Amino acid sequence: MRHPTTKPFISSSSPCESPFFLLTTTKPFTTTATTTTTTINPNPPPDLLTILSNPNWQKNPSLKTHKFTSFQVSSLFNDNINTIDPQTALNFSHWLSHKQPGGFKHTVHSYSSLLNILITRNFFAAAVKIRFLMIKCCNSVEDVDFVLGFIRKLNGLKFTVRCYNTLLMTLSRFLMVDEMKKVYLEMLGLMVVPNIYTFNTMVNGYCKLGKVVEAELYVSKIVQAGLSLDTFTYTSLILGHCRNNDVDSAFRVFKIMPNKGCRRNEVSYTNLIHGLCEAGRVDEGLKLFKGMEQDNCFPTVRTYTVIIHALSGLGRKSEALQFFNEMKEKGCEPNVHTYTVLIDCMCREHKLKEARELLIGMLNKGLALSVVTYNALVDGYCKEGSTESALEIVDLMQSKNCSPNARTYNELINGFCQKREVHRAMALLNKMLEHKLSPGLITFNSLIHGQCKAGYLDSAYRLLNLMLENKLVPDQYTYSVLIDTLCKRNKLEEARSLFDSMEDKNVKANEVTYTALIDGYCKAGKLDAAQSLIDKMLSEGCLPTSYTYNAFIDGLCSEEKLDEAVLLVEKMVKLGVKPTVATYTILIEKILKEGDFDHARRVFDHMVASGTKPDLYTYTTFLHAYCKIGNIEEAESIMVKMNAEAIVPDSLTFTLMLDTYGRLGLIDCAFDVLKSMYDANCEISRHTYCFLIKHFLNGKMTRENKTLIDIHDVWKILEFDIILELFEKMLEHGCAPNIKTYCKFIRELCKAWRHDVAVRLLDDMKGRGISPSEAIHNSLFNCSCELRIFSDAVKLVDTMIEHGHLPNLESSKLLICGLYEEKNEEKAKEVFCNLLRCGYNSDEVTWKLLIDGLLSKGLGDECSELLRIMEKNGHHLHSQTYALLIERLDRL
Repeated sequence: MRHPTTKPFISSSSPCESPFFLLTTTKPFTTTATTTTTTINPNPPPDLLTILSNPNWQKNPSLKTHKFTSFQVSSLFNDNINTIDPQTALNFSHWLSHKQPGGFKHTVHSYSSLLNILITRNFFAAAVKIRFLMIKCCNSVEDVDFVLGFIRKLNGLKFTVRCYNTLLMTLSRFLMVDEMKKVYLEMLGLMVVPNIYTFNTMVNGYCKLGKVVEAELYVSKIVQAGLSLDTFTYTSLILGHCRNNDVDSAFRVFKIMPNKGCRRNEVSYTNLIHGLCEAGRVDEGLKLFKGMEQDNCFPTVRTYTVIIHALSGLGRKSEALQFFNEMKEKGCEPNVHTYTVLIDCMCREHKLKEARELLIGMLNKGLALSVVTYNALVDGYCKEGSTESALEIVDLMQSKNCSPNARTYNELINGFCQKREVHRAMALLNKMLEHKLSPGLITFNSLIHGQCKAGYLDSAYRLLNLMLENKLVPDQYTYSVLIDTLCKRNKLEEARSLFDSMEDKNVKANEVTYTALIDGYCKAGKLDAAQSLIDKMLSEGCLPTSYTYNAFIDGLCSEEKLDEAVLLVEKMVKLGVKPTVATYTILIEKILKEGDFDHARRVFDHMVASGTKPDLYTYTTFLHAYCKIGNIEEAESIMVKMNAEAIVPDSLTFTLMLDTYGRLGLIDCAFDVLKSMYDANCEISRHTYCFLIKHFLNGKMTRENKTLIDIHDVWKILEFDIILELFEKMLEHGCAPNIKTYCKFIRELCKAWRHDVAVRLLDDMKGRGISPSEAIHNSLFNCSCELRIFSDAVKLVDTMIEHGHLPNLESSKLLICGLYEEKNEEKAKEVFCNLLRCGYNSDEVTWKLLIDGLLSKGLGDECSELLRIMEKNGHHLHSQTYALLIERLDRL
């Protein structure tokens, strides 16, 4: 038992060409097996120009049945700039905004096309109003850039100070201060005199970015112009100082406002409270909040939200909820941001049910939720491993016309990768690209980590190449994950080579990267190499952390160098690195292995005296030692201590107790431990069941005077009837077999090639009304492929797709290669086409089925045929993957 020491980081005969395959239907957002669709608009747009030529165009029934897009409107105006009547165009634009069924929202492009008509026909008064609307409707930096370019080319429209102020406010909204300065200078060049609103907008724009020095230049211009600083000016300066991490200066501005004849308002308070909270001075922020009413100011929804967010971030949830309830009592209705903060807080506290209820409550109140709100809950579910629930939230957001963004996908991808369901994560990469979202460094890092975690190192390297092809630069995390994986596979030379290559790529190794390689050397017993790396680390100015030292201490203990390990702990302290609970637990474990319980207790007492609290791993280390010598009384006392200190046992802790009871012949006590695991909602591992089955069988063997069973032979000899007996015994102890039980049993039976017993168990679970999971189907699928029972494997692929499950690509590789080897080409192509319907990432399909599968067996013609099938059905490969495929084909 080890305490974690580091943080891991196509031919005409192809069945795909049938019309049935090409006609598919759309399903909700999911990563399960699905098909794609091409939809046709049943109501093509009417001939708008003809309709608008009629004086009574508003009565035309076509306008009531068709919802026009801004693109259609832009095209209409652009294509008919000299033929459409300008007043009609203006009226139609107004009708769209106020009367179109389903609503209509103008864009900068639809307004610009309307402006072209109005200016060409000298409708200048109307053009001025439309220009204002166009500036105000900007939704992105790209919109603002377009508007700037467009209005600078307009002829015949003069710019007033009001128009310039509107433009400056829009630029300020998108933090485009360089453009603001250009517009301000352009304004002066055209002899348009700035007013207080102009100067305040400039001050506010710079203050949003914390650029107080630049803002103060425009403050001085206010004075030079004979104008007075007002509340808005001072409030902007408070914001600027806070954004510049200078809260004390913000406080000074706040204090002088009354002396300057400026009343402090709610925004002044909120800006300063927010600055204090961001600086970690939350209690000062609370004090300021409580004094608002004395200044005749009353907290706004933003003020409350700032406080709730700060308290939630500190884990002070009860106080946050008090403020949430207070604001509602005072008639200050929480907004989407307020609810989002609370949802995020609940998710971090693992209260997902409450978070979901809060989100549903928001929808019931008619609040328009943003993608940020949905993402908070998606992230919460993914971190808990509940990816299916996360997908339900994504379906819900899409049903409310809210589209997932790159962060949504990144959270889902990371969630699936953490569960080792990397095929689903890769399928989501496809969906990102379909929705015109660009995968970033976070996306690829999660996928690389997922491939490594699932054991597919080759695919991880291929993703690294895709990153580089997409002009993304791998960072320290990317390299740390790959180096850690190589070390765990005992590929130390390759890990060191990759580590050394970082310098050539201008990526500086950090403490995580160093620690991954140091840990690898230590676990391989190469302590000199590890020490050399620590020396290099120090020479590079990268300070070792407790994780680094723990890896080395663990290595020393493994090499029977306990005294040196103790000396290193003392050295840590001298270097200012505090030993952690993991440090002490590593030493305790080694001492206990030597049988010196008194020494181990002294180290434990020293740890507690130094202010370090023991954790689950510390107690489990002691418990393991007592269980090993059969001292069940001491082991039980450890469990009592853990309970008293609110430390929840994990699967390993329970399993050690279960095994000890079993070895002592106390089989009922062993089943009682299983019941405790059920009650604690603790994951029951394959090891738990392995020990339980062993002791259950040995109890029978003892009564029948037969040879006892070794732990390694459990799944090899386990029969179906014995499983049913075991399940009955579990029921007697209140442990009803569930989907997880069947999953563990079927998976272990399949690993032991007990295909017939696994199939009988599958039938049994169906008979009990339990539907097989994707994991169960994949276990049977892999077993069928490994045993070359391809007829069963083909049926399982069909069943899985029918149930929305994804067949494992590694097993699919075995099936397709096996079918080709048995000269069953048509069935191989049929299976391949069925797999293509599942939404896998095309590159991953190519890597695992074509390159690692068919080409590795020399089946070049078959590979080329399946490639043609992919291309004919719209499955396009990344250029890097295609080049790799051609290179491998050329080698044959």
